[in-house]
Formats: sequence, structure tokens, C-alpha cells
Amino acid sequence: MTTPTGVQADPLALLRQRTSSKWTAYPPEVLPMFVAEMDFPLAPAIAARLVGMIGRSDTGYEPRGPGLGRAFAGFAADLWGWELDPATVQATTNVVVALTELVRAAIEPGDRVLLNSPVYYPFYGLIEEAGGVVADAPLALGEAGWALDLDAIEAAYADGVRVHVLCHPHNPVGVAHPRETLARLAELAAEHGVLLLSDEIHGPLAHSDGGFVPYLAVSEAARATGIAVTSASKAFNIPGLGCAFWVPGGEAAARRVARMPESVRHRAGHFGAHAATAAFDESRDWLAGVVASIEANRRRLGELLAEQLPEAVYHEPRAGYLAWLDFRPLGWGDDPARRILERGAVALSAGRPFGKDTGRGFARLNFACSPEVLEEGVRRIATAR
Repeated sequence: MTTPTGVQADPLALLRQRTSSKWTAYPPEVLPMFVAEMDFPLAPAIAARLVGMIGRSDTGYEPRGPGLGRAFAGFAADLWGWELDPATVQATTNVVVALTELVRAAIEPGDRVLLNSPVYYPFYGLIEEAGGVVADAPLALGEAGWALDLDAIEAAYADGVRVHVLCHPHNPVGVAHPRETLARLAELAAEHGVLLLSDEIHGPLAHSDGGFVPYLAVSEAARATGIAVTSASKAFNIPGLGCAFWVPGGEAAARRVARMPESVRHRAGHFGAHAATAAFDESRDWLAGVVASIEANRRRLGELLAEQLPEAVYHEPRAGYLAWLDFRPLGWGDDPARRILERGAVALSAGRPFGKDTGRGFARLNFACSPEVLEEGVRRIATAR
């Protein structure tokens, strides 16, 4: 088996010509390492698909054919051994919209919806928007790293939680939950009548030692209790094109999906649907190269922190390109990202939005960049002493 050749990030001068939020939220003297956008060039097959569409003035409404479902089903089968019916893949605009409407369809106002903090912070807002109340079973940190606390989850289920929004792989800690953990989670969900919504947007970015298994591929109990929600947007760096999709695990989940507003089923962007199809069908070698570059940066980040900021606590992620850094030993307060921005001119994601208590003293760093940018970023962070 050959080792994938890494994909080289664009140079900083070219990146600063981008107009996305990563490159326009701060003045040019600030190095942006916060929002989850990658610095790698677009996969050639995706670029060719989009350029061809522009050339044909093909800018209408999203396609209604089987292309996206067929492409994702093939991708899932080849990468993860997950056999799914392409007809069950339903497109929408983005993962947060899909989760919001799925939660809304599954609960009554005031029902409790479970998260595992620290977790992707828009989850808190979407639960409130859908009429739910957030319950929390925080992740546990042990010798092996971050993990779901199944005892805390079981207690929350027994206490009346109706829906569990699972982040898998987990943002911001970069953990793909093990098969045995997911199997037990599915048993608990079945026992307590909990709907499990698995956000798997980082799944294609699992590392060679990441061990990602889709929730719905774990067991019959998982398929009976779960709906997967995902997108090509994170792995292929195309969030601006507007396409995500959900996959119900079984008949009960499909009945829940049937309660979704009709408008939610037809909000995917035309470019997004085509780009996702090109991603899953034609861009797997590019993705393997990106993951190889991310893994190299993951290791390099550990070396740089050990050399320049050894007090910071860093657990290497095994999926994605986000590092959850614990700055509490440095005494940099509840919001070290603010101090780093002011003293080092590096923009990180503040930790507390990921969890009011579990994010205190943490910050999230995006390392999907060139080795040179990573080295400069850590050098600047170290100046915040």
C-alpha cells in the first residue's frame, strides 16, 4: 500500500486574496487560525465541474436526480464499508439547518436535548431555536484522551432526554468515537427511546489511525435509533456552496424525517450538489493527500508546542484539523484566545462558546495550513507569555 502524497497549501499571499470569513474577519497583520476553513487548493475535479457549469450558464436550481445519493453511497461503501440505499440520501442546505429541523420535528417545546461539551458551539443555538433545552453530558478525559462518558449519558437519557445530538468525529477534540462505544450508545438510545442525530461532517477527515465508523453502520439498534447528517463541505473545503444531507437509519427514523417541512428538503445549492458529487466520485486521491498533510501537521504541532510552549496541553486529534489546546497551566485566564490575539496577532477560536465550563481556559487552533504558517502561528502564540 503506497503512502498518499500530501497536498500543498496555497501560499499566504494567495490566501489573503480570498474573500471568505477566514481571510476578512481580521486585519492583514493577524494570522487567522480559527474558523474551520482549509488553506489547500480546491480538488481539481470539483474546480473543473464548477468551471464547466459556469461556462454553460448552468446556474439554476439544485438537481433532483440520484447523482448525490449514488456518489455518497459509493464513497461510504468503499471507505467505511457502510452499505446504504442511495434513495435515502436527502439533500438540504447545511448540517446546522438539517439538525435544527430534525430536532424541531422530534421534540415538544421544552424537551431536553443532549450534547457532550466541549462541542461545536452552534449546537447550543440550534437547540434553542428548535424549542429545546440543552442538557450536557461532558466528555471525559482519561489516559487515552477524550471520550464519551457513557454513565453520564445513560443518566441523562434516564432523566428524560428526547434527542441526543452527537458530534462524530467530535469537534473540537478530534476524536472518532469507537465502534464499541457507539454500539453501547445505540443500546441505551433504544432502551430509553432517544433519537440520536449523528453529525458526521468530519468523518471523511479521519486520520489513518482514526478508526471512524459511521453510527448507522454499527448495529441494528443504531439504525433503529439514528439519523446521520453530513456534507462534503468540511472534507473538501466547499461550505460556501451550500449542500448537506441526512440519511435515516430505518423506518422509525424515516417516519420522523417525513415530518420535516417540505421546504427544508429543497434548499441545497445547485453548485453545492454538483461539487459534492464530484468530491465523492472523483476526488478521493485529493482527499487522501489532504489527510496526509493534516497528519504531518498534527505531529509537527506537537513538536512545536513542546519546544516553544511546553506548558500548553495538547492531545493529538485523530480526525479533522482542529487542535483543542488547554492553556490553563499558563494562567492565561478564561479566554486565552483574546490574550493570544492581542499579544501575538493570531486569531484562534475562543474555548468558552464550546462549553461554558468545559471550554474555560481552552482555545481551538486550525492547522489545515502550510508548515510555514503553522510554525509562524506557534511562534506568535508563544510571545503571548
